[in-house]
Amino acid sequence: MGREQTMSDPAERARLAKAHAFALGFDLVGIAALGPTETAGAFDEWIGAGYAGTMSYLERGAEKRRDSRRPLPGTTHAIVVALDYGGKEPSGPVARYARGEDYHDVMDERLRALHARLQADAGRSIAGKPYVDTGPLLERDLARRAGLGWFGKNTNLINPAIGSFFFLGALVVDLELAVDVPFESDRCGSCTRCLDACPTDAFVAPRTLDARRCISYLTIELKGEIPPEFHAPVGEMLYGCDICQDVCPWNVKFARPLRVPEFAPRNMIATKDARALATELLAMSQEEFSAAFKGSPMKRAKLEGLKRNAAVVLRNTAALPALQQRAPE
Repeated sequence: MGREQTMSDPAERARLAKAHAFALGFDLVGIAALGPTETAGAFDEWIGAGYAGTMSYLERGAEKRRDSRRPLPGTTHAIVVALDYGGKEPSGPVARYARGEDYHDVMDERLRALHARLQADAGRSIAGKPYVDTGPLLERDLARRAGLGWFGKNTNLINPAIGSFFFLGALVVDLELAVDVPFESDRCGSCTRCLDACPTDAFVAPRTLDARRCISYLTIELKGEIPPEFHAPVGEMLYGCDICQDVCPWNVKFARPLRVPEFAPRNMIATKDARALATELLAMSQEEFSAAFKGSPMKRAKLEGLKRNAAVVLRNTAALPALQQRAPE
């Protein structure tokens, strides 16, 4: 098949796009046509119920969320990818996804490289833009439509081959591509392990999370103090929570070892338990924090938020003297 014929055939273009994505290190790739978003209504209802808590930024872009063609007008298809971040790594005080470099940067760089390869194949400019949790695009919805998995009862997208410890991203393009078959089946069955294991009872119902009760929200997104009733359930978790993924049978069986160097834990996280890390955070200056966590997703909580979390962890571990080191911000 000649180059001209190759680039005029949507099936062959899709095959090449997937080959490039796998060559760039992505673990899953699928293709979906852009259009009306199936879950936008449910997302709006979720926000309306107050389950987003203080994350008011999620209300922005509601109109664009309802149709995936709107964030970048003129685009027609999405190449949806997943990148595994090592579900076999041991649990700890920092959620696995946040121990290394910021996934937004890692994923964005690879998606831009994918875009460049598609343009090189076509011999022309192709309108397109990468999205990694950074715009009014519901990547999880697109991922299901691209055949990458189903919505688990813990709200995560689950893939039957690798579980759910992966990041999602999408490259939207103005390029006709053969699409994949949507993932229609629900393989959670009667299992409720994720719902039962949540320390704060954050799941209102299967696939409905009240973020205001979620440890990830409480330790990352929430501004101000963590409500006292959640202190004990937070346990030793300083940033994020993996419990509802840890207990999922699909992860127990299929989670993978860490293989992306950028996601390897930075030294101060890899070498400290919860108490030691909490104690160090409480004693940190802003300058020390900026240097130690440069390029880390943990900067989202800011030093003030991490010190707040550290104080809760140290109370939970009965390391009360260390609390005297908590400096006012």
